[in-house]
This record gives sequence, structure tokens and C-alpha cells, in this order.
Amino acid sequence: MMNRQMTKRLTATAALALGMAGLGVATAGEASAAQACESWTTLKRYDTGAGVTELQKRLAGWVEYDDIMLVDGSYGPQTQKAVARFQKAYGITVTAQESGQAGTATIAKLRSLTDSDCTPINFTYAEVSKNCGKGFTGSASVKENLRRSMWQAQALRRQLGDKPLNVTSGFRDSACNSASGGSSDSQHLTGRALDLVPTSGLTYCNIARQARYAGYGGIKGPGYPGHSNHVHVDYWDANTWKAPECGI
Repeated sequence: MMNRQMTKRLTATAALALGMAGLGVATAGEASAAQACESWTTLKRYDTGAGVTELQKRLAGWVEYDDIMLVDGSYGPQTQKAVARFQKAYGITVTAQESGQAGTATIAKLRSLTDSDCTPINFTYAEVSKNCGKGFTGSASVKENLRRSMWQAQALRRQLGDKPLNVTSGFRDSACNSASGGSSDSQHLTGRALDLVPTSGLTYCNIARQARYAGYGGIKGPGYPGHSNHVHVDYWDANTWKAPECGI
């Protein structure tokens, strides 16, 4: 039996093939599973609308150091720089004029990283919303926040050499948050936060340090009380980095 990782990779490969075959605006019957949440052709500076909003969510982990993506549906300098960083990270060949534009190759790569529910291929709603065994119980807006959280984790994963990251806690409802010792204003309640644990070849400090380059304003790790066995990351607060054993 194929495991979940292999199934997701096969889904992504099929999506890439479809995306390369025709990148025009898709109808419901023509859209691949990976295109279900967008109908991109190309996107560039000064474009606006839902397509840009979706692009910003998927590239929220590719902003510059100590920056947080503004998801406003307007393709400005921040989005352009995030696209350029994504292109560089995946070795996407573009001309100097095309750098920072979401053209055919960039969109095809994004689709290859997209699962059938518009989440990234290496993370699932199930693993980021264990919620004390209850699964996801939040609102649609919280679920959308959680999807962005997964895309940022996908970017962080790539930046760490494509080494897997384990999610020990993501979305929590108020009861689960209280039972977990979370604060009343915890970003786990909003879907904006994940607790990450390294796998072989990574350390907690690897995660905490690199998260500064992946659009996370909130980082808590080794040396901060209660965070010796995971790294908390969220995209809500601006530069509240607290991992003193990692030098941040």
C-alpha cells in the first residue's frame, strides 16, 4: 500500500503535467486537483485580485529576513521579492526581466507542490489540527489561516534542505489550548501557529534561526520557558523571537 507521502507526490506530479500542458484560465471540468483554488495564467507587478491573494498565501514563507507577508491581493514589491526568492530556491530559470514575475515555470512549480485540497504536499490538515484528538473544529477563516501556516512550513522545510518537519501542535480550540497550557491569546487558536520538531539532520536551533527568513514574526524555542522540546512559530507578532540558546 502506498503511504501518504508517496500518494501526495504522485498527485503533485499529475498536477504539474496538467499545469504545463495548459496554463490558461481553467473551467471546473478542466481544472486539475491542484488548480482547484486558483486559475492562474501569469501574475506580475501591479496585478490585483484573488489570484494575487492566493499567490501571497503560498509564498508567505519566502519574504525577506524579519518580514511578514501582507496578504492584500496587490502584487507589490514585497510579493515580487518573495517570488524571486522562490524562483532562486527551486532553480527556476528566468530572465532578469522575468525575475519576480509569476510566469509559466513559476506557476507550474507551485502547482507541483500543491495537493488536491490546495495545501502543500508535505503537510496535511490532519497533522496540523490534532486538537487534543478532536481534529479541526474551527471556522472557515481559521482553516484558511492554517492553510497559510502550512505553506510557510513548506517554505521553511525547503530552506532547511527539504528535511521533514514534524508538527506536534497546530490549531487548538479553547478547551484544548487551556489543557495544553496555552495563553488566552495564543495564535494556536487562530490557526496562525505551529509547533515544530526536527527530524534527523536538524536541530531545534536550525528551525528557530531559519524561521526568521520564512515570514515568522513569533518564534519561541530553546531557552524560552516551556519550549525545550519544540519550536513555536507564528506569523502574527512582529519580531517576538525568543530562543536564547539559539542566539535569538
